[in-house]
Amino acid sequence: MAKELYEQSAEAKALFEQANDILGFRITDIMFNGTQDDLKETRVTQPAIFLHSVILAKMLGDKFQPDMVAGHSLGEFSALTAAGALSFEAGLKLVAQRANAMQKATEQTKGTMAAILALDDEVVEKHCADTEGIVVPANYNCPGQLVISGELDAVQKACDSLSAAGARRAMILPVGGAFHSPLMEPARADLASAIESTEIKVPSCPVYQNVSAEPVTDPATIKSNLVAQLTAPVRWTQTMQNMIANGAAAVVEVGPGKVLQGLFKKVDRGFDTSSAEL
Repeated sequence: MAKELYEQSAEAKALFEQANDILGFRITDIMFNGTQDDLKETRVTQPAIFLHSVILAKMLGDKFQPDMVAGHSLGEFSALTAAGALSFEAGLKLVAQRANAMQKATEQTKGTMAAILALDDEVVEKHCADTEGIVVPANYNCPGQLVISGELDAVQKACDSLSAAGARRAMILPVGGAFHSPLMEPARADLASAIESTEIKVPSCPVYQNVSAEPVTDPATIKSNLVAQLTAPVRWTQTMQNMIANGAAAVVEVGPGKVLQGLFKKVDRGFDTSSAEL
């Protein structure tokens, strides 16, 4: 993961080595030589994705001049760093703290997530509200794809009722916890003080934040939205719709994979999407 980026540029190499020092372990060894299981460790996954995205954005230089940016869940920290609201060091430290806080919260609470396909958001929301226990919409990924999150029994009950209501799939996901739900409150509390004490500057362009799906440039609002993000849903469907409505003519995905491009295509099949290339 990102080895080619490391080898292509002295500046990129320096940033990866700085990341090793900040994290206190050689994440590059795991990214370049580790197994899939090694990369799936929470303490590794989140910083690794952040580093790939942010360092690639930095290496693009003058080619990286977006009119607006957004990131899905963890990606919001990458977007804020790439847009200059967070420094590289501050962004990485927050991501590492976020990963550790989320891991700790998953050990304290037994929760899970499930993908619900081919139902309107309003139907999924109503079934979650009507299900006994904690289960909430967590990721509005695209029209017809909503991930729910919460207590094990409540998520299973909601899946059963949503299947009966006509969902094409209501599938429990292989995740370690109930992310973006009230069960992440311990993680939100852990991360809140770190976010509050971190300097956040006015970004170079509006950042569409997960909590509101609205463009934000005010540092105080950015902070409060980041704190709320761990227990609030990722409003990615609404984010994509708002970016397009506000004039986005094309999107470039900066980082590993092409998942977000695919989600934009679900909003508008003819929309211009691409991956960042040096």
